[in-house]
Amino acid sequence: MTSHWDILWTNVRLATLNPDIKRPYGAIEKGALAVRDGRIAWLGNADDRPDTPCRETRDGGGGWMTPGLIDCHTHLVFAGNRCHEFEQRQQGASYQQIAEQGGGIRATVSATRTSSEEQLFQQAVPRLRAYLDEGVTSIEIKSGYGLETDAELRMLRTARRLGREFPVTVHSSFLGAHALPEEYSGRPDGYIDRVCSEMMDAVCAEALADSVDMFCEQIGFSLAQCERVIQSASRHGLPVRVHAEQLSNLRASHLAASHQALSVDHLEHLDEPGVMALARAGTVATLLPGAFYFLRETRLPPIELLRRHGVPMAVASDFNPGSSPQASLRLSMQMAATLFGLSAEEVLAGVTRNAARALGMEKQRGQLRQGLRADLLLWEINDPAELVWHYGSNRPRTILQEGQDVSTR
Repeated sequence: MTSHWDILWTNVRLATLNPDIKRPYGAIEKGALAVRDGRIAWLGNADDRPDTPCRETRDGGGGWMTPGLIDCHTHLVFAGNRCHEFEQRQQGASYQQIAEQGGGIRATVSATRTSSEEQLFQQAVPRLRAYLDEGVTSIEIKSGYGLETDAELRMLRTARRLGREFPVTVHSSFLGAHALPEEYSGRPDGYIDRVCSEMMDAVCAEALADSVDMFCEQIGFSLAQCERVIQSASRHGLPVRVHAEQLSNLRASHLAASHQALSVDHLEHLDEPGVMALARAGTVATLLPGAFYFLRETRLPPIELLRRHGVPMAVASDFNPGSSPQASLRLSMQMAATLFGLSAEEVLAGVTRNAARALGMEKQRGQLRQGLRADLLLWEINDPAELVWHYGSNRPRTILQEGQDVSTR
């Protein structure tokens, strides 16, 4: 007996982002799409639609339907305010100088450690709502502002709660190796011992992390220290992601690639051997133009090398209180085009298909493809490039999470 479809969308133009469809954006201009049990049951040219019974039919009004947007790198949960650091930068101080003076990550750590889970949750809610309004249906949220077991657990529990209480899929990353806390000054190996044992054990005991991240940089942690974190993550069965080559080239990308990391992020100082290592490993290069812009960097990520070697490029907001204080994936999309020179199609793939891959979610979402989750957006636009051209006014007309309309939640 033929199964019913739950809902059929007609009169839609589909930007599938399916690379097997050899047209810009994987477009199907006269399309239709059916949903059953929260997944895409069928899509294609409307004239080819099978005669399957459907409980509900909705007219898309000729709009463009895309996969839900995915922000694969954020630090959305934190406490405190670092506006004064912005003023310091206006007076010429660098990110590294501010960090060396006790500002930067450590300032946020101090505020986060003294905040309860409820306080962290209430501060995170308006930030998350800003993403949801833009059409973000999946988001990665890191810890890393606790730098002690209890505070890291509070951050990760908050991330999990956001995913339960709002129509969004949350991928949480344990970023215990984000910075050296003051109480471990001069003893980074001692702190990494704690990250790899007590903290990792506690995080995994509550199943609070979907991946493990680390900051491999001169003001962060060394290659050897990050490798210990990777080995600990592997013992716990967790994939890894690495902040790499942002301020210098420590060859963190080689380390990440050797362990089949899901992604390496930032990459302004990445060189061709590092690009080739990523290509061989199938690791995603996640570009963070918000931090590049806010820190007034001048060295661009090696975009042409990434293209030449076929490394998938994701785009993310890197929302955080210090180096990218903007809770907008749409703004980051425009920055990726204007600052980094990505095409509109590369940008849209970077916040859908490649962002899903950067989170290990590519078999579930990121494209319009039969069998994937029906996280969908319907836009009143004439061309998908409009989503990159400007931001702020063209919000999604309809937001679907697993096929359910969550536009007004």
